Amino acid sequence: MTDFLSVGECMVELSGAGDGLWRQAFAGDTFNTAWYVRACAPSDRSVGYLTSVGRDAISDAMVSFMDSAGVDTRWISRHPTRAPGLYMIDLKDGERSFTYWRDASAARTLADDPDHLARSFAQARMIYFSGITLAILTPERRQVLLDAMKASPAQVAFDPNLRPRLWASGDEMRDWIMRGAAVSDIALPSHDDEAAHFGDADVEATARRYADAGVTEVVVKNGGGPMLAMAGGVPQPLPGGSRQTPVDTTGAGDSYNGGYLAARLAGADMTRAARCGHEMALQVIATRGALLPMDRIRNPYTGE
Repeated sequence: MTDFLSVGECMVELSGAGDGLWRQAFAGDTFNTAWYVRACAPSDRSVGYLTSVGRDAISDAMVSFMDSAGVDTRWISRHPTRAPGLYMIDLKDGERSFTYWRDASAARTLADDPDHLARSFAQARMIYFSGITLAILTPERRQVLLDAMKASPAQVAFDPNLRPRLWASGDEMRDWIMRGAAVSDIALPSHDDEAAHFGDADVEATARRYADAGVTEVVVKNGGGPMLAMAGGVPQPLPGGSRQTPVDTTGAGDSYNGGYLAARLAGADMTRAARCGHEMALQVIATRGALLPMDRIRNPYTGE
């Protein structure tokens, strides 16, 4: 069994290194979350990644990087002609903006083989995906992916991760995000994005909308402010964590998700898991880039 299987797109990341130089790394929202689950989960727990990459040298380097971090790559397929997507990070006052080259990325074919999805999902304890996972697929393949998740015995976790530029329209984005929610057991939305695109008046409105879609466990992130959990339709306030001025907010929400889901897999209740998520995000925003080196991560669940 794979204890945690993340599904989506890992990309080549270029971040500024000064004097017109760029530093290469590998990152992407669902891979970032898998990275932090791997960092927090016991060594005997399996953390895997499902995507599609190419047969080129940079794809080989990406898969080797995942392997070296202890992320199981057996569910990664290889596309004969496509390659990974690429993005560049621009930072201003700790906030980031991105420029992407991903329209023909191999990851856009990750749901082309329904049998492959069925086999991988049948062996997973928890499946994780995001709104970006859905956005990069064609509508037909989005439905293939959601149908495979619905048919799986695994628990499904979902971060809506609203990115309007990836969608043909706001209506299309909202429709597919809620279709994603309908097959999910856990949802981890961010209130500021949800308020902007769904018109939610407060964190409870965000939580209630996902609960009404059938999600049994909702945690609404709120940028360090007071959060709200909802289990079985019952709201549960969660205290906001301490705030700090960010060096780089890249990967903040992804690392929160990793800390939260790793704690839940370990048996923590929602309150403790939320605290673990916040503590993980604080570590990440204190440095540049989406991924902290594994040996620099303090596990918020164990304190080690």
